[in-house]
This record gives sequence, C-alpha cells and structure tokens, in this order.
Amino acid sequence: MSAYPQSQILEALDHYLEEFPLPEDLWIFAYGSLLWNPEMHVIESRQGKVDGLQRGFNLLSTVHRGTLECPGLVLSLRDGGHCEGMALHISKTTQENDFKHLWLREMVTMFYLPYLCKVTTADGDINAITFVADKQHEQYVDFDAAQCASMIGQAHGGRGSNIDYFNNTLKHLKTLNIHDSLFSDISAHLTS
Repeated sequence: MSAYPQSQILEALDHYLEEFPLPEDLWIFAYGSLLWNPEMHVIESRQGKVDGLQRGFNLLSTVHRGTLECPGLVLSLRDGGHCEGMALHISKTTQENDFKHLWLREMVTMFYLPYLCKVTTADGDINAITFVADKQHEQYVDFDAAQCASMIGQAHGGRGSNIDYFNNTLKHLKTLNIHDSLFSDISAHLTS
C-alpha cells in the first residue's frame, strides 16, 4: 500500500482530535523507533511497562522501511503479554505541532490505531498515547521469526534500511536493559 495523501492523513487527525482532544500533559509511549528518534520536543522520559500489549513486527512497511516491491517489517503493538518502553513527556509549547508531526509519520498508511494506555513507572502511572496494530488492516501480517529476518535483512524504504531500524531499536532496548525475545528470535535467523 502506498502512502495516503497528506490531506487525508490530516483529516483523520482532525477527526481524532475532535473526539479525543490532546491532554494538557501529553505523554507518548515509545516502544520502537520513537525510542531513538522521537522527532518531538521531549522534556522528560520515564521507563515503564504497559500490560496487555506486546511488540510484534506486524506492519508490512511499504513506505518508511520498505517498498511495494520489497516490503519491510516494522513494529506495532498487539494484544497479549506486556511491553516495556519509554513514556515521553512532550513540551506544552510544542505538543500540538509535535503530535501533528508524529501523526503524519505514524499514520502514513493509516495502519495504526491511536490508543490511550496506562504506563506503569517507578514514579507512578502515566496515561500515554501509543499506536497499536489494526489487525483488520491489509498491511497486518504475522510471520515467523525466519520470515521476519529474511524481510528485515533485505528491505529499504524512505527512512532507510529495515536492518538499521531493527538494530537501532535493539540497541536502545539493550541500553534500557529491556530484553524482548522477539528480537533474539529474529536475530538468530539474521545473516551478518
């Protein structure tokens, strides 16, 4: 699937904000590339855990980390387990613009569903917006580790190679002392 026109993506944002206005304190839960490339004005970060959702390489990436001819795989959240990541507190002065920029980045093919989650942190619970998989979307896939590794090792899109995305995310998870077996399972099949 190709990227949606920007006007359509922004129209979806307007509809979302009509129903769910941004809170005064905007927190975003980061579990993938937002860990190492948030592209927002983050004033505070807290490591935390979300219950009931787990990482998966479930988004067939045809824009950012792959193409229609050679799709890649990027992360989303799906039902089950738990996910450790970072709650990012966005500056009040830039949050409207930052959220718009985030929306344009994440919703390029309208794959994700914005979701308000509870992030449990050492300093208390935080309500944060995150992006979860729409399992009904045509780009939702659920491949085994070997297939994931094969695709991630080859794909390249508008934001760079899929393997860089994989490695950068893994490196940042390790820095945070977060172990996710999803990465070790796929790494076992990656050829160096």
